[in-house]
Amino acid sequence: MTSSRLKPAALAVLGLLSALCALPPLASAIAADNSKNAPAKPALTVTTGAPQQMALPIRFAANGNVAAWQEAVVGSESGGLRLAEVRVNVGDVVKKGQVLAVFAAEAVDADVAQARASLQEAQANAAAAKADAERARALKDSGAFSAQQIMQYETTERTASARVAAAQAALAQQLLRLKYTQVAAPDSGIISSRSATVGAVVGVGTELFRLIRQGRLEWRAEVTASELARIAPGTQVMVKSAGGSELAGRVRAIGPTIDTQTRNALVYVDLPVSLAANAPFKAGMFASGQFELGTSHALTVPQQAVAVRDGFSYVFRLNRDQHVSQLKVATGRRIGDRIEVTSGLAPDAQIVVSGAGFLNDGDLVRSVAAPAPAALARR
Repeated sequence: MTSSRLKPAALAVLGLLSALCALPPLASAIAADNSKNAPAKPALTVTTGAPQQMALPIRFAANGNVAAWQEAVVGSESGGLRLAEVRVNVGDVVKKGQVLAVFAAEAVDADVAQARASLQEAQANAAAAKADAERARALKDSGAFSAQQIMQYETTERTASARVAAAQAALAQQLLRLKYTQVAAPDSGIISSRSATVGAVVGVGTELFRLIRQGRLEWRAEVTASELARIAPGTQVMVKSAGGSELAGRVRAIGPTIDTQTRNALVYVDLPVSLAANAPFKAGMFASGQFELGTSHALTVPQQAVAVRDGFSYVFRLNRDQHVSQLKVATGRRIGDRIEVTSGLAPDAQIVVSGAGFLNDGDLVRSVAAPAPAALARR
């Protein structure tokens, strides 16, 4: 009797326990269903913008060496003399006609004095011969002198005049030797080499100095034959030294031949004259340069919008559903903070500007419009 009363109660307890055990799976199912219906969370908040058309400069690069425009060799014009004084050194700036070195002139002074004495003697003999000839000609009609004697007087007069001319030439030669005892600069410029040594006895034509005429330097760029047709005299070039200094130059001339080994031609670019000792460009220096060939229109994007992965460039296009698509693009010229896109991107596409480096293809983002370039410039 008692056991029959307990059966319904036990069954009720067991049913309640079963219901309680079934609740967790039901709650999990409800939570899972709610998660499916909840909106997806954006991966990142990014700024977006559109590509812009810009006029970019057309350039191509070349390498070459800096050299003197013209280098003058200053040599000795007087042989057998001792070098008494050297007044300049390498790197000195000199003017045309400035004395660079002086030879001992004692022997030349003596030769000049002797030549002057010989000239005076010849002039005295010439004066006497002229007087005799004039007297003979005056007495020609009187019969005091025969025709032969008169001819002899006139011949003596002409001979004396010739000796005067010879003495004058000898004196001029000695004066020229005296002038050559002072070595003068043939042009203004910078001393690039000095081999003159005090006390040395040098021969005629011995090199004493080298001079960069007017301090002018040029950049001799090696340009391929395919690029040569794009260059013309007057083309502007930005030349950069190995130390990072830059100078604006202009093409002066284009070499008439192409090297058969390298297939390159030389293009001569005039550089601004600088006579300062600490000038950034020196003869013999290696330098690179950019030839300016005008401008062309190009599609550009901010550099931060381009993500480089595995050696390729990508941008992320923002779709209407706020998901991004990864686009492989080809890049070209750069100016400031913008880079040219040559292919792979439509001009009307909306792209991710900031945050592109953290995205993957198909990510959901929250977009904010990027500030306009003009607004950035005002800041």
